[in-house]
Amino acid sequence: MMLYEGQKVRLRALERADLPHCVEWFKDPEVREFIFLDKPMSLAEEEKWYEEQLKRTNERVFAIETVRGKYIGNLGLLKIDTKNRHAEIGIFIGDKASWGKGYGTDAIKQGLRYAFEELNLHKVYLTHFANNARGRRCYEKCGFVQEGVLRDHAFKGGRYHDHPIMGVINPVETRKRR
Repeated sequence: MMLYEGQKVRLRALERADLPHCVEWFKDPEVREFIFLDKPMSLAEEEKWYEEQLKRTNERVFAIETVRGKYIGNLGLLKIDTKNRHAEIGIFIGDKASWGKGYGTDAIKQGLRYAFEELNLHKVYLTHFANNARGRRCYEKCGFVQEGVLRDHAFKGGRYHDHPIMGVINPVETRKRR
């Protein structure tokens, strides 16, 4: 099932067949550097996560694939709050050969389209490791602005890391308020 297609990527349903790729990607410390995953996952752990994910009504996790069909990572809308109309977004590109090519930016733009057009959300937010400059540039290109900082929020690599909070408001609603 394809949800949205951009210029470089499309979002589709995450399938069980994708899980071995995730297991391989998560073995690499560079892939795990800026996500909340400290150790590699076994296939059994990934399958358990996947089964739990299928039951959740307040989360949507999608596979990111290039327009040529290569699976390169995942994007999730998490903590979907339909009353307050917001959700948290998370992304990782596991295929390192796809880093720095604009796939993450395009994927987030498609995730925002889904959040605002299909889920009718008002706001999407995220947190990120403060030292993730590549991620921050991507988020800013997608319209996110910093709203605050969670100081010493994550302990990783033997030290605490700040996590800036960034958000983007549904642009259609922003135009209506003017």
